[in-house]
Amino acid sequence: MTSAPEPHPTTRAALLLEYDGTAYAGWQSQGTLPAGLATVQGVLEQAAAKLARGVRVPVTVAGRTDAGVHAEGQVAMFDLPGAWAPDKLRDALNFHLKPHPIVVLRAAAAPEGWNPRFSAIGRAYRFRILNRRARPALLLNRAWHVERPLDVDAMHAAAQTLLGRHDFTSFRAAACQAKSPLRTLDRLDVTRQGEIIEIEADARSFLHHQVRNMVGTLKLVGEGRWPVARVAEALAARDRAAAGPTAPPEGLSLVAVRYTVDVFPDGAGGG
Repeated sequence: MTSAPEPHPTTRAALLLEYDGTAYAGWQSQGTLPAGLATVQGVLEQAAAKLARGVRVPVTVAGRTDAGVHAEGQVAMFDLPGAWAPDKLRDALNFHLKPHPIVVLRAAAAPEGWNPRFSAIGRAYRFRILNRRARPALLLNRAWHVERPLDVDAMHAAAQTLLGRHDFTSFRAAACQAKSPLRTLDRLDVTRQGEIIEIEADARSFLHHQVRNMVGTLKLVGEGRWPVARVAEALAARDRAAAGPTAPPEGLSLVAVRYTVDVFPDGAGGG
């Protein structure tokens, strides 16, 4: 009587990623793309396939970023054939990701029953504005260049009227696929350091373009074109036409995804 063959080992890995989204058509793999255009997911899956003898390795992610949007703390997961130590997996993926501006910061064994999207309890985004006359050089494609002086105190005051649980239809993209426009906004701070204005937003989850639509609206306040109170009125209208324009993608970065467990060894990206 012959014994059953040993099952092939598989590594279920959690990944902490950073990337410059400038040259990509967003995170999610799509159908036919124009020549020379790729997605972050597609590039990562191609790198993972190099470690799986050419077999496609599907990747799941905490949050799909749009074209031109960056990430400092994106979290993803995949199943890879073989037994991989976290550090060796990180280094092997980074080797095959060259020369793309996509980097695996950390790899770890995914906790049992954990999912990068559905296990998340919070997401943090930062939007950066370069507020000066001169165009950007070092912050090219990494900040929204606004020449007109902005009143940060007024922007911050208006931002506080959006905190809490609300129907955010006024700040939701027309193509948003979320079943409900209700979201709880935990933080929306506007601060200035010299020529740099940063808007930091925290919530369990966001609607499509919600952060960029809020930023575009707050800019109107900063320019003095809207009074602070009008932002709350736009929210109450539950009408996209009542709010301001959508800010461009290059100023936006996914900073962190938070979980109740420490997914990575030193807690980065964890709870």
